[in-house]
Amino acid sequence: MNLQAKEQLNAFLIEDIGTGDLSSDLIFDAHEQASGIFIAKADGIIAGIEVAQQVYDLLSQDATFIPAVADGDSIKKGEIIGRSTGNIRTLLAGERVILNLLQRMSGIATFTHTAIQTLNDATIKICDTRKTAPGLRYFDKLAVKIGGGFNHRSGLYDGVMLKDNHIAYAGSISKAVEKVRQQIGQMVKIEVEIETEAQLLEAIDAKADIIMFDNRTPEQVAAWTKLVPETILTEISGGITLDNLADYAHTGADYLSLGALTHSVIAFDISFNSQNGEKGETNLPDLG
Repeated sequence: MNLQAKEQLNAFLIEDIGTGDLSSDLIFDAHEQASGIFIAKADGIIAGIEVAQQVYDLLSQDATFIPAVADGDSIKKGEIIGRSTGNIRTLLAGERVILNLLQRMSGIATFTHTAIQTLNDATIKICDTRKTAPGLRYFDKLAVKIGGGFNHRSGLYDGVMLKDNHIAYAGSISKAVEKVRQQIGQMVKIEVEIETEAQLLEAIDAKADIIMFDNRTPEQVAAWTKLVPETILTEISGGITLDNLADYAHTGADYLSLGALTHSVIAFDISFNSQNGEKGETNLPDLG
């Protein structure tokens, strides 16, 4: 996990703990020890396993997470994800941040996996968008990769994407692409969003690196990809859901971006149960 992610985890802990965990600090002494189990409450793809230990280390480095599964594993309801052992205060102070991220990331990974299975076309790579929760983009996009998907640009800084407003303000696709080409280096690609065949031909003529078919039907995409030279990548985006995703299979595009992967997350249900408490399941196995 990179430094940026660790800084964000630290901010999440500060948001939740503030000046201290009143409940735990008033009940348990500073050296009291315990253990607990993270359990899946649904079927799906697990993501974010690294988060638990990173959170404990940021808090006080006196708790350990022992994973029972790995990122990307398909797990079943009731399956143990991992065990935590160490200082009670640390276990309880980190519980909510760990669960929030594990649940969100696993939900994204599960949805991404479902989308890939639904499309059922290995020639088209499913990727995310910038429609992520503020502060969670690193974790959201990592979860997409764990689920088998691909990342689109990370932000406004690592790729040029000329959308309708850029084109309208610049005067045309050709003018917008030309202005960008005059100023960027060879490592930065230019993507152009188009909605009509005339715009498609203009983007091809302007030698865009990637052309995005925005809110187009599967029939239009299939017809238009035939017009695009092999040197230019193509992407489908807009108005795509799990209900119509399969319709875009074998349309000839290279990528399909799906905002719903991250903006419509259904959290994956995970529980943290004290092994020596009474919450939830009893007689849980010891992971050693």
